[in-house]
Amino acid sequence: MWDRWSVEFYDFLKPPPSLGEGMLGGFGDLHDRAARNGAQHGTPVLVTVSGFADPGVNLFFRVSPMKGRGARTWKRYAYTLVVWLNFLRVFGKGWREATARDVEAFKDWRLTDVRNDDRIKAVSFDTDRAALNTFYTWAWGKYGVQNPVSGVALASSSGGRSRQGVGPGGERRDGFRPAGSRGRQVKWMLRAPFEQWRDIGLRGYGFDGLRRAGWSGPNEDRDAVFVDGLYGTGLRLQEWGSVLDVEIPRSAGGRLPRAWLAAACVKGAKEGRWYRIPRAVLREIEGYADPLEGSRTQAVRRAQRRGTYERISYKRVVRGYNARNRLLYLESGGSLSVDVLGPDERRLLFRRTASGLEPLALWLSPNGMPKKFEGWEDTFTAANERIQRVWAQAGGEGLVPLWCRPHMCRHSFALKWYSLLSTVWQPQLDGFTEQELLDIREMFGGVWYALSLMLGHVDPSTTRETYLEPFTALQVDYLMELLDSEETQAVEVLIRTVAEQGGRTLTGVARPGAHVQMGGRA
Repeated sequence: MWDRWSVEFYDFLKPPPSLGEGMLGGFGDLHDRAARNGAQHGTPVLVTVSGFADPGVNLFFRVSPMKGRGARTWKRYAYTLVVWLNFLRVFGKGWREATARDVEAFKDWRLTDVRNDDRIKAVSFDTDRAALNTFYTWAWGKYGVQNPVSGVALASSSGGRSRQGVGPGGERRDGFRPAGSRGRQVKWMLRAPFEQWRDIGLRGYGFDGLRRAGWSGPNEDRDAVFVDGLYGTGLRLQEWGSVLDVEIPRSAGGRLPRAWLAAACVKGAKEGRWYRIPRAVLREIEGYADPLEGSRTQAVRRAQRRGTYERISYKRVVRGYNARNRLLYLESGGSLSVDVLGPDERRLLFRRTASGLEPLALWLSPNGMPKKFEGWEDTFTAANERIQRVWAQAGGEGLVPLWCRPHMCRHSFALKWYSLLSTVWQPQLDGFTEQELLDIREMFGGVWYALSLMLGHVDPSTTRETYLEPFTALQVDYLMELLDSEETQAVEVLIRTVAEQGGRTLTGVARPGAHVQMGGRA
């Protein structure tokens, strides 16, 4: 078998492997050695089956521009490079000898080659494209290696009189970017279909609204409150999936109590921010963490009886927390800001109780260990699969028009608050001329700035470019005319109108055989 590439990741939160005595023992502590060479927790290491590691490739993840990226970006780019290196090895080439023709062949193999059973969608290939372009742009400056990705773009844009490689606005189009890819795939769910998805997929109900006989959902309270929290807070999966129980407000005063999102959990941010948690979600969290009946407490007790927490290496035991300055006080002495603790470190925080150690992480697996935020993707997948089974058992045909992905909750949060913010913003327009209204509508800064703060975007233009599309055909005054009844009903009317005209929002599912109203694309 040929020498295939694979990837491993440094895990500084586990003891380093023992090298024993002899020649290998002279390397000393592998974690210390790796840190001196620029590795961090989560840094990828690409190696072959025989143990060969290319220093030129692995250095890429230890220096700028990759050193400041998050662990998820490292992982995605590392997997892309592994696939790319293995692709080149089939043809007896290394990454330094790759040409634009190789890049084109790689693109065709990943997307269209019928001999490849692991083909991917065009939107997924966008990450491959970004990874290779970033890697070779860095390699050009470091080693003088020609960037074959830019060679594809140049070849595509040199079409003479033809407009190959030219976008609709006259700009040059990246020839390596698949024609079928979109910069963003944005979909929304109204509250009613979201609750239907949650109840059927996670709580054992059917399309008739009745709980299925024989349903067993030991994690039902945890899963339900988690997805309700995503939908109600607008946080990303990594952000909501990494919260500590001490970061959740204890008092449910007000409709939307405020909570702090730590900097180390925020995507691409250097500082934390405030966000709001719906009061109903806080009540659900209280039920999940109930000391007598909550499934979280039951998971903790099982782990304590097995001695699971005592055996964990590198754990930190916390003796107290100051919510005002967000400092954790450690049994070993000193304090630690929650803002510097990333998702992996948070899984190693414990407090000492009368029953034994207990995690500070809010979301726990059935074995009592803090749940990795990536694992929630599997929860959504399982819920979607169950809904499909229930749909088929009830006589439905084809794919059920009801599904959800984690980021759809964030998009739905943005859609709801766009509607609410617009109702606040509209009265300020009274007295303006038609031209002034057009100018304001063109800018529309107030709503987008407020929405960008709620979503944690640094630049409001990011919010506007991502979420504006379904509203481009609707005038603001027309939107406001819909809001003439009770707030909740008005928002639903507005969003339903947008759904029908925009074609990206799931608006509800009837039982099989009945009429299904859909605004979303399959």
